[in-house]
Amino acid sequence: MLKRPIFKLSVLVFALLSANVFSADNSALQAMEPSSPQVEYQSLMDVYREALAHDPTLASALSTSKASQEIIEQGKALYRPRVNLNASTTASRTDFEIVGRAAPFRGGVNTFEGYNYGVEARQPIFRKQNWEQMNQSVVQVSQADKQYHLIQQSLILRTTQAYFDVLIAQDRIDLIVAQKAAILSQLDQAKATFEVGTSTVTDVNEAQARYDLVLAQEIAAINEYEIAKRAVEAITGKIPGKLASAKSDIQVAELSQKMQDWQQVAIENNLNIQIQQDALKIAEHDVSIAQAGHLPTLDLVAAYTKNYSNGGQNGFGNDSKNANIGLQLDVPIYQGGAISSRARQAVLNKQRALDDIEVARRSTDLETQRAYLNLSTTIAQVKALEQALVSSQSQLDSTKLGYEVGVRTNVDVLNAQQQFYSAKRDLLQARYNYLVNIIRLKTASGLVSEADLLDLNQQLIVGAASQ
Repeated sequence: MLKRPIFKLSVLVFALLSANVFSADNSALQAMEPSSPQVEYQSLMDVYREALAHDPTLASALSTSKASQEIIEQGKALYRPRVNLNASTTASRTDFEIVGRAAPFRGGVNTFEGYNYGVEARQPIFRKQNWEQMNQSVVQVSQADKQYHLIQQSLILRTTQAYFDVLIAQDRIDLIVAQKAAILSQLDQAKATFEVGTSTVTDVNEAQARYDLVLAQEIAAINEYEIAKRAVEAITGKIPGKLASAKSDIQVAELSQKMQDWQQVAIENNLNIQIQQDALKIAEHDVSIAQAGHLPTLDLVAAYTKNYSNGGQNGFGNDSKNANIGLQLDVPIYQGGAISSRARQAVLNKQRALDDIEVARRSTDLETQRAYLNLSTTIAQVKALEQALVSSQSQLDSTKLGYEVGVRTNVDVLNAQQQFYSAKRDLLQARYNYLVNIIRLKTASGLVSEADLLDLNQQLIVGAASQ
């Protein structure tokens, strides 16, 4: 059983307070398509369930895990009796010439047939290497099981990342569409004022350049959206439909545990470390198996044989039966140095396994620190960007007012619009990164589970909506 202490950063710590500073339109593609009947949006859990059923990486790990269960039976078989049956039949033809007058046998051409069969049963009594292999098989199965659970945890992270990558791409398209509409309105206004002589052609050219630029950005955003959907397809086996967007009132919460706490939990629960610890146990059994090559083996052997022939060169046939039972002792004396060489090799492989554990520990520690710092950073970013969005909105409103009374230029309005939509886009992405980084930290610590996806799913607008 995998250790899973009660130590988790639940996404439910989000204080779902009303957000008065942010009301983002999360239906990017809705703005681009005509209205149609109600459509059921796919949630994060919907996509994850499809991934469980169709992800080839998980399917491969499951097959490997099931196949490894047979290793235990193979290990037990080493100490079970073995029974072998052998049989053969022959037909012979001889041309025998007699030399000498006193030969007791007659010559000429003779044909005769014969057959034999036998049964041998062998029960190992003492074979140290077989005992070690049987114990080793249990560790190998445990290792395969941990590898399967590691792939499951990885699938949770991969699905979450792919899901929110699609949402980021959707929102980017939506913001570009809204920005394009705002720039187009500013362009039309600049053309109108130029025609009546109250502005210069520079304002028109500036607005036109911004409009052309946002068109290019829209093309790139649509391409990113298609690529993000294909990343989901690589996991689930099909292109996703409409994905449920995150609620606009998600509020982030400070981390309640220190980095050192998460590092300690990761060292105790990270499956990569546990897999390498199992690899060390396997290597230790390999050392014992190799060293057992110097030890004698003792088997109980029972055999029964029957031989029959209706003739032979001497003119006589035979019909014999033989049964025996006894102990067979084999003592290896010298095998050309192969046993000692295998033992030295096994010892070196054990040292490598020890080194691999240290590599896994350091890698896990680094990944946990990185995930913790990234999560802390996104928490700070979300708070800063929420305030930046409020400031950008105020700046845009005041700039538009200044343009109307003649103290601001068209370029000022375009710059204020650009800053406002950039802040809006950055805030959306920071919030998505916040959700993903929670899963990333829990994955690094070895605590991630489907319950965490259920928590994230509560932060989505799930259900039917107009397309």
